[in-house]
Amino acid sequence: MNIHHQPSRGGRGYLLLEVVLAMGIFALAATGYTVALQKAADASDLAAREMQITRILQSALDEAISVVTLEEGELPPQKLEERDIEIVTKYEKMEEMENQDGQLLQDMWRITVTAYFMQGDTEMSRSAVTWRYGRLYQP
Repeated sequence: MNIHHQPSRGGRGYLLLEVVLAMGIFALAATGYTVALQKAADASDLAAREMQITRILQSALDEAISVVTLEEGELPPQKLEERDIEIVTKYEKMEEMENQDGQLLQDMWRITVTAYFMQGDTEMSRSAVTWRYGRLYQP
């Protein structure tokens, strides 16, 4: 008795359908992974830009603090062309500032450094503020 098994024709159709479905699921997973990777890269770029702005503000604030004689007002904007950032430094004399013991502190100044920059199509600004005794660097 010779028995020959012939493959059924319906099984081949299921195999093709399974392959197409597997490719579709893989494509969805790959698309999701790509979107997540792009968002992570964008967040990394934003964090790097924020760190760069912070370093520039700290440097400008250090420079503004070290001025020997303070004068009230705003300095002309300083442009950092290579980074597309504009720095504005403002000196304000503070009136009637007291310490924790209630003693009046004289000749105190508020120094504000503001960075203006573009982030995409939006103009952004970040500021750093400190106080300084006016006669700190005078002989």
